[in-house]
Amino acid sequence: MNAAALVAIAAFSVVGQVDQNKPRPLMQQITVQTAPVPQTSAAPLVKKTGSSSPSASYPAPLAARAVKTSIPVLADAAIPGTSGVLVETIDGKVVVESGSNEAYNPASNVKVATAYAVLKTFGPDYRFPTNVWTDGSYDQATGTIYGNLYISGRDPMFGYEHAVAIAEALNRIGIRSINGDLVVTDNFAMNYTTSPTRSSQMLFSTLDAGKRNAAAARVWTNYLVNSGKLSQSADIPSVTFSGAVYVQSMPGNVKLLFSHESAPMREIVKTTMCYSNNFLAERLGDMLGGAYAVARLVQQNTGVQPSEFYLQTSSGLGINRVTPSAMMKLLRTFRNELSRYKMTFADIMPVAGVDKGTLERRFDTDFAPGSVVGKTGTLGQTDSGVSSLAGEMNTRGGTLLFVIFNQRGSVARFRSFQNNYVSLIQGQFGGPASIAYTPVSLETRLARSRIAFANNQEGSRAAAGN
Repeated sequence: MNAAALVAIAAFSVVGQVDQNKPRPLMQQITVQTAPVPQTSAAPLVKKTGSSSPSASYPAPLAARAVKTSIPVLADAAIPGTSGVLVETIDGKVVVESGSNEAYNPASNVKVATAYAVLKTFGPDYRFPTNVWTDGSYDQATGTIYGNLYISGRDPMFGYEHAVAIAEALNRIGIRSINGDLVVTDNFAMNYTTSPTRSSQMLFSTLDAGKRNAAAARVWTNYLVNSGKLSQSADIPSVTFSGAVYVQSMPGNVKLLFSHESAPMREIVKTTMCYSNNFLAERLGDMLGGAYAVARLVQQNTGVQPSEFYLQTSSGLGINRVTPSAMMKLLRTFRNELSRYKMTFADIMPVAGVDKGTLERRFDTDFAPGSVVGKTGTLGQTDSGVSSLAGEMNTRGGTLLFVIFNQRGSVARFRSFQNNYVSLIQGQFGGPASIAYTPVSLETRLARSRIAFANNQEGSRAAAGN
C-alpha cells in the first residue's frame, strides 16, 4: 500500500432486499404528468413565495390581446391556447410580444430558476461531498476496522458507481473489512430514491462485491470507461461488514477517513436540465431552502415581483406562476452570471438536436441542429395542459432570447407550434445558425467525481488514482 495513503488512517489506535431491476430515472424517457392538480391556492406543506396568491382566473384569451411586432409574418401567425410570448434581441429590442405581463404555469421552465439559484449560490465548480467516517480502530495486518463505518452526505447524483468508488478508496488505504455496522445519515440518497432506508440498503449491498448486483457492476464498468480509469482498476473493489446497516445520526467521536466528491455543479445542472429530472431539481432546490428560497433569490436579483414570479416547487410540477417578462429578466440575469465564469447557456442547458434529453429530436432537421439552446416544460393535465420553451435561438443575423408559455390546450399541438414558430422567427433573421459547441456525453460529465482524503489530500488522492 502507498505510504501516503496510510495518512488517512494514521490517527487510529490499533486494537435488506431492493428492486434491483428498476431503471435509473435519469435515463428514463421523459413522460407527461397526468395526475390532475387542483386549481386553487398553494398546495399543502408548500410555502408561498409572497403574500400574493396565484390568480384564480386564467390570462385573457389571445383574441383579447394584440401581437406586437414590426414583422408582418409574425403578426399573422396564430398562437394556440392561452399563451404568452416574448422574443427580444440581445440588446433588449422586442421582436415579438403577446401577453408577456400575464402569469402562466411555466412547468419545467421553473428549473431555469433553480439552476440559476444554485449556481449563483454555490458556483459551477462546487462538488457535493459524501463523507466516510469511523468510530473504530484499524488493524493494518488484517485490513480491518474494529468499529462502525458512517456515511453522510446529500449528493443528489450518488449512485452505484459512487458506492463502488468508496469501496475502492477504502481498499486503496488498506481497509477490506468492517468488524461492525454501516450507519447512514437520514439525508443520504442513492439512485434517485427519497427513502433513506432503501438508500442505505442499496449502499450496504453495493459496497460488498459478494452482494453487489449485476446492475451495479455494469454501472461501475461504464463509470471506469467514461472516466478514463479502466486501465487503472485491476481489482474488484469490495468491503465486507460483520454487522448490519442502520439509518441514524452520527456520534461525536467519529474520525473522517475521506470524502467522495461529486462531479462539479455545472455538470449536475446540465444533466438536470437536459433530462428535466424532477428529483434532481427538488434536491438542488432543497439546498437553498426549497422553492420559496429559489423564488426569493430570483426576485432579489432580477427585480421581479412575487406576483410575477410565484413558485411552489423547484422542479415545475404543480401550480407555479411566472410571466414571460419575468422569465426574460431571469434569462438575462442568468446569462450575465454565467459570463462571469466564461460559460454560456450551452454549458447548463440542452442544445437542441445535439444533446441527449428533451430537445434531442427538436430543431434537428436541415441546418437547424445546434441553433436553439433552451429549457422545455410539460404538464399534461395541470392547468388544462401546459407546454413551455425558453432560452436562446441563434440566427445568421444574431442571437435572440425567447420565452414561449402555452397553456390550456394540447401539449403535442403546443410543441409543434413552438418548433414552427421558432423556425419562422429564425427565418426572418437569415435562418438558423449553429452555435460553436462541442458535445460531451452526460455520462462523461458525471464521471468527473473524485476522492479527497482527510489528511495529505493531494498525495492520497494520487494514490487513489484520481
